[in-house]
Amino acid sequence: ADFLTKPFDPDDAVAAMQLALLRRNARAAGKTTKPNLLGESAAMKVIFDLIARAAESDATVVITGESGTGKELVAMAIHEASARSGRRFVPVNCGALPEALIESELFGHVRGAFTGAVATKRGLFEEATSGTLFLDEIGELPLAVQVKLTRALQQRAIRKVGGNDEQHVDVRVIAATNIDLPRGVKEGRFREDLYYRLNVMAIALPPLRERRDDIPLLAEALVSRISIAAGRHRHLSREAIACLVAYDWPGNVRQLENALARAAAVAIGEELGVDALPSEAVSYTHLTLPTSDLV
Repeated sequence: ADFLTKPFDPDDAVAAMQLALLRRNARAAGKTTKPNLLGESAAMKVIFDLIARAAESDATVVITGESGTGKELVAMAIHEASARSGRRFVPVNCGALPEALIESELFGHVRGAFTGAVATKRGLFEEATSGTLFLDEIGELPLAVQVKLTRALQQRAIRKVGGNDEQHVDVRVIAATNIDLPRGVKEGRFREDLYYRLNVMAIALPPLRERRDDIPLLAEALVSRISIAAGRHRHLSREAIACLVAYDWPGNVRQLENALARAAAVAIGEELGVDALPSEAVSYTHLTLPTSDLV
């Protein structure tokens, strides 16, 4: 899995073993219904190291990266490698919550707090007690809710909508966004105090085009999962893999997964060839590489 050059620091040995365990867990079949976090490129080795370090503490983490790069998978990997792994991992897309209900969803509400509040409700902070709360698209939170979130992170306590009492919560918070938070702070769209509360540890995910060495590994893993789900063996041709590696994938791993699902749907035989790939991926490259390069 790795090697160390003697003499080495004991901390480096521990970090190398943690990385090896993370990679083994990521590849273990049947552990999760979600795509695995895979990669052997230099860029992903850095990410795996950061995941291992983040898992050692309860520090708040902010994960940045383009849409489709796997920010939720990184958050799950941190949770599963941490001391909270036996507890709940509660994901929430802040951008998908109606603005009028965001505060209630996060912190809960008491009976009679507003029209329709017929009973006291637990919020997501309470649902994630002793576990991890993953706040995806954190940059979409309204400023008023950002104020309350900042206080929750600072005081480790929440107050339900319509309530008077604060309640202690034992929750590890991991946030993610595909927007530039420092720019959001400068433009007044994101609170500076919340940014610093979140940015205790930062993990910036590289886009797929910056780790092309991982594309064959990812593609084969995705095709294998598609094959198992369909009960039919499929595999990629060498020419198809060359196309996948050459394309820039603006939608990153999510786009790659969708492209392979489409290829499996339209291909007639077991082999997924160039003709089964989306036209944008095929037109992007010229298949004039020598055979030795089509890997």
